[in-house]
Parts: sequence; C-alpha cells; structure tokens
Amino acid sequence: MISGAEIMVKCLEAEGVSVVFGYPGAAICPFYDKIYDSSIKHILVREEQNAAHAASGYARCSGRPGVCVATSGPGATNLITGIATAYTDSIPMVVITGQVRSDLLGRDVFQEADITGACEPFVKHSYLVSKTEDLPRIFKEAFHIASTGRQGPVLIDIPIDIQTNSIDEFIYPDKVNIMGYKPNTKGHVVQVKRAVEAIKASKRPVIVAGGGVLSSGVKLKLQEFVDKTKIPVISTMMGIGVMPSEHELYLGMLGTYGKAVANRALHEADLVIVCGARLGDRAVAAPDQMSEKTTVIHIDIDPAEIGKNVKTEIPIVGDMRNVMNMLIENIGDFAVLNQWSDTIRLWKKDLFKEPPVFDGYVEPRTLVGHLSSMLHSKAILVADVGQNQIWCANNFRIREGRFLTTGGMGTMGYSIPAAVGAKFARPERDVIVVCGDGSFQMSLNELATIAGNNLNIKIIIMRNKRLGMVRELQDNNYGGRHSATILQGDPDFLKIADAYGIDHAEASSNEEAEEIIRGVVDSDKPFILVCNVYPDTPSI
Repeated sequence: MISGAEIMVKCLEAEGVSVVFGYPGAAICPFYDKIYDSSIKHILVREEQNAAHAASGYARCSGRPGVCVATSGPGATNLITGIATAYTDSIPMVVITGQVRSDLLGRDVFQEADITGACEPFVKHSYLVSKTEDLPRIFKEAFHIASTGRQGPVLIDIPIDIQTNSIDEFIYPDKVNIMGYKPNTKGHVVQVKRAVEAIKASKRPVIVAGGGVLSSGVKLKLQEFVDKTKIPVISTMMGIGVMPSEHELYLGMLGTYGKAVANRALHEADLVIVCGARLGDRAVAAPDQMSEKTTVIHIDIDPAEIGKNVKTEIPIVGDMRNVMNMLIENIGDFAVLNQWSDTIRLWKKDLFKEPPVFDGYVEPRTLVGHLSSMLHSKAILVADVGQNQIWCANNFRIREGRFLTTGGMGTMGYSIPAAVGAKFARPERDVIVVCGDGSFQMSLNELATIAGNNLNIKIIIMRNKRLGMVRELQDNNYGGRHSATILQGDPDFLKIADAYGIDHAEASSNEEAEEIIRGVVDSDKPFILVCNVYPDTPSI
C-alpha cells in the first residue's frame, strides 16, 4: 500500500524535481512528513507568496517548472499574488496546496478556502483532487500543461484525507492525453511564407522581442536570424536579454519607460515582427497609430495574444523555435538596406548616456550601467518594481546572463525571493538583486532564507526614502502633492543585515559603491549594499 502523500513525492521525483519552495501547515503535513525522507530539497521561505516568487525565479533560470507548496486557508490565499505574477509573465509553475477533509468542503471549517475558485483567473488549469488514485495522472498533466503551449502556473489542491488515504500501487503515466488541450507548435507554412515575402519587401523592418523568446529557449536562434538579415531588435521589458546589450543592432527596451531610440525605431519601421510579446499599454501606448502605417507579423504560441493589442496582418501561431527555424531556412540571402542599418548604428551611439551626479549620493543609473562589467558574463540580475526596475531595464548591459523582473503584474517584493529561486537553479552564477527601499521592505523576511541556506546573493538597495515611481507620478500629474509616498520610520537596513548575520556596507558615491561591489562579487557569502540615492532622481 502507498499513501497519497507518498504518491505526491514520487510524482515530483518522477518529474525530476530537485527543489521545492514552501511553508508547512496542518492540511499539508502528510506531504511534509513524506518529503522528509526524499532526496528533494525543501526550502522553507518565511511567507507563502515568496514561495511562489522563488519558484518563478527557479523556473526562469532552470527552464523547468518551479514548484511551491502551502497549506490550506491563508497559506493558500497568500500564494495568489505570486501565482498571478507568474501567470501574467507566462512562467511555468506547479502549485501544491493542502485542503481540509473532503467531507468538510463547503462547510466553512477552520482554514478552509476555495483556492481553486479564487485562482481561476490566474492559472492555466487547476485541480481539486477527489480520489487518491487520480494523483499520478493529475501530477503528470499539471507538469505537462505548465510547461507546454503558453507556459504558466497550474494549481493542485489536495484535501488532507486524499493525502492520508492509501491505494495498492503507484504507477506514473508515461504520457498525457488531455481532451481539448493540443497546443499548435508547428507554425503554418503558408503564413511563414507570407512573412518571408513581407520581410523581403520591407525597407525598415524591426523585430520586437518579448519574454516568449526567452521562455522558448531560442534567443541564440533569434541572434542568428538578426546577424543574417541585419534587422534591428528592440525588446519589451520581459524580453530584455534576448540580445547582448552591446550588440550593434539592439536598441534596448521600448515603451513608456523605454529608450527613445527604441521607440523611434518602432515609429519609423515599415514592418514590425513581434516575437513572443503581447505589446501591452506600457510597451505600445497607441497601437492603432502604429498598425495604420506598419505591416505587423505577430508570432506567438498563444493565438489569444495575436492581434489582441496590435492589429496584425500576418499571424503565425506556433512555438518560437519552430517558426524561427522556418524563417532562417526560407529567408535566403536577404539583408536590410545599408541605409537602415547605418541609421540604427548611428542611433545606437546614443543608447547609453551617463546622467549628472549629485554630490553625496549614488547615481543609480550610472551604477547599474557599470555593474555588468564588475560581474561575470552569465550573471543574473533580479530587479524589483519601481524606479529601480526602470534603472536596471535601461542601463544594465546583458552579456550572456539573464535579467529577471515582473513585467506584467509589477509585483513589489518580487526580487529577493525570485533571486533565491534563481540561485538554486544556477548556483554557479552571480545573482544580484537591485531593489528600492520600499520594495526591500516587502520581502526582507527572506533574508532568513538567504542566511539559513548561505546563498551568496548580493543585494543592492537603492535608498531614496521615497516610493519613487509613484512620487514621480504625483510630481507629473498631481501637482507635486506627495500623498503617502514619503517613507518615514524606516529601519536601519545595516542593522537588519547585521541581525541576519549578513555582511553589509553603505555607499554615498558611485566610486565608493563600485569599490565595495568589486570587493564582494567573488565572495561565497551574501552581502547587502545600501546606496543613498538623491530623492528626486527620475526613472529615465
């Protein structure tokens, strides 16, 4: 005989899961009792939302679904923001929650919450398990759904009696067969042919690359296509890292907070090839104006995203890898006109400019711009939300590494737990967090997770004593009335670092900050650097 809890562990082992992030409670205790004897490493976070963010960071850096676990009631509801964050950014994740006994469902007993109902808008699929014998099939399906098509989170809610009940034997399925779930991955040959013809007829084509390029693992294929055709590239925030930042044909992030040259390239293009991006309002504020004068090719695994925000002449539904291979095979000797390429190279010279420095303060945009040269080439930078996110998105020079942030939901407090997940996925790489003093305080409890696991994550806190981005909006739109955006009563961050046993320092100039960073990059211990930033430093 084998219990449901043992089956849950064996399913994770069968999927090759080596680490899960979670927080125990009564309704999930049978599972925790069995994982105790497993080879799977459990990472105890200090709040359930951070388990989801850690699983997200792990998934994005490992290429495999992240796994997080919580108990019923508040444990499960605390996961919702993390689940929604993963959903909007298309991050593959399997979320396991405990639930009250099956016979008590719907009676509002202690720590009962309808988590499958609550999460319905934010998951690809959810399961409320009613039979222990269904567990192997459900786990197999959950991992398949999370990692195929447009990736995203899948929830498995498991009543405690389903975990304690036993069945005769465990058999894990070899394959899945889900009615109605057949993602189209090939890419239509005729549509690809139309796209090739449109590309060859264009004079000023531009590629807009989104997070779908990274999640499908085809950034090198995209770079091959760009090197062959000389088509310039701009990216969404989630697409940062599809090209090395210094590549002569990469013009940075587009959008409200993006690079002027990226937006100019989009405005002047006669053909836009959208790769794995939905082009929301922050990326393209007025999509109708663009599509009126521009031919749009939109490539995406999710047909619901094509044409949702930007009118599309040539839709291609398919996996980015397959479509990119077809484009490379069919494009022939095509390369864009020298005039357009020369124009892009000229604009490239204006991509990175160092702003003025205020005495007694760190200039954050300049520091982030220099940060890449102080790190190894495959470094992972995790930016939080707010002005720090924009400073990083526009100034960090990606080489072979990754830029992680939350673009769709914009969830403050994401960076530290996501960095924990990234470090477990890529322990050999530099993992650097950049956050504001506001966002730092939303997940500083995870310093215990970092210290307890001796993760050599480096955290840079940009302290301007403001909720900087909202303060900036208040300056621009509300007559400078700073309502609830001045941070008062903040703790001494250095003393907090000391309380967790984490080495730390403070900097009030770029020279001082850079000297400190160079001295700790190769340390095998975590480190916190507090940078004093001029309060009115703009986002861009």
